[in-house]
Amino acid sequence: MKKIALTALALLAVTGLFAQQPNNQLPKAMTEYESGTLPSELNVLRAEYPRVDPQTRKAYFKFYLPLAHSVTVSVPNEYKGTKDIDGVWTIVTDPLPVGFHYYFVTVDGARMTDPNSMSFFGYTANAGGIEVPEGREGDYYRFNKDVPHGQVRSIKYYSEINGTYRHINVYVPASYESSKKRYPVLYLLHGSGENEFGWIDQGHVDMILDNMIAAKEAKEMIVVVMSGDMRTTPEIRTVPDKTVSDVYVDELVPFIDKNFRTIADRDHRGMAGLSRGGAQTTATVLTNHNMDKFAWMATLSGLFGVTDENVNTVFSGALADASTFNKQMRLFHISWGSEEASFRFPESCAALEKKGIKVVTYVSEGTAHEWLTWRRAFRDLALKLFK
Repeated sequence: MKKIALTALALLAVTGLFAQQPNNQLPKAMTEYESGTLPSELNVLRAEYPRVDPQTRKAYFKFYLPLAHSVTVSVPNEYKGTKDIDGVWTIVTDPLPVGFHYYFVTVDGARMTDPNSMSFFGYTANAGGIEVPEGREGDYYRFNKDVPHGQVRSIKYYSEINGTYRHINVYVPASYESSKKRYPVLYLLHGSGENEFGWIDQGHVDMILDNMIAAKEAKEMIVVVMSGDMRTTPEIRTVPDKTVSDVYVDELVPFIDKNFRTIADRDHRGMAGLSRGGAQTTATVLTNHNMDKFAWMATLSGLFGVTDENVNTVFSGALADASTFNKQMRLFHISWGSEEASFRFPESCAALEKKGIKVVTYVSEGTAHEWLTWRRAFRDLALKLFK
């Protein structure tokens, strides 16, 4: 009971601190900031921690938790905190890779989201987020006030297959409101443990396209960022003998074609996904025989298990006749990070190329299974889409 009570008190201390107390009510250690550090750009308004040193790429965390016995931060490696005489816990990470990272705070064994950070859905939970800034090379995914900006529309629609409503985010380019043009459509999927906000909040796909379209590097397009999971409700715990691929093809594509000015044919429709979303892309387009609806396809860290032995049978035999496949698929884009060695993406691509399947590959140097890999890969994909 004592430990439970202490944990509860620690949690109360966390919420008290994170309610943004005035500086004169905080211990001195909370208001003396490490030289050269800046608040993370993903902090909530007026939160000073976590902080990032752009030169060393180290992150600094401080928590006023005088009753806590242990405080750690996982980002993703676990770092233990040290407590001073006033009850301020300080945590300093090793140099982190540039880019976006989820993190969690654990106080006396209770894992929580840091309320000083904006919330991001990852690892099937709400998590904190910290961005270790790139230099000017990262400008392609940053907001640029000097270019026209599109819109991201939040839309709910009812799915008969799912038996409840589903949510999508739809990007439309800057010209959409002022013209009567019709546009090609990319259907874009997140990875396992994430949701349809990932490509917007973590991936900045809207910023990437705004900047690329303004520079005439990418075609104007609509991007539908959808959920890769079936929703359930207290009344609906199971779904019919259908998959999300059925939702996409039978319900979502017609919904988008009805409600947006699309060019509603296969030559102007593509699908892409990262990690598990890449596997769902190949399942939808290839395994479920929907190449008559999609002529553009991409997997970002998401092509798994293609070998010399199974290339004729994988994906329901969609690759058995390389000539037929190449005529139907206008782009098969495959990307990954150079540090993703355990996924064996190069071996899968080698099997495809040996078979005669035309693939376009992109490798993000120095990055692993992470959002910087996918930002870079999406930019390379956008250079080639619908051209």
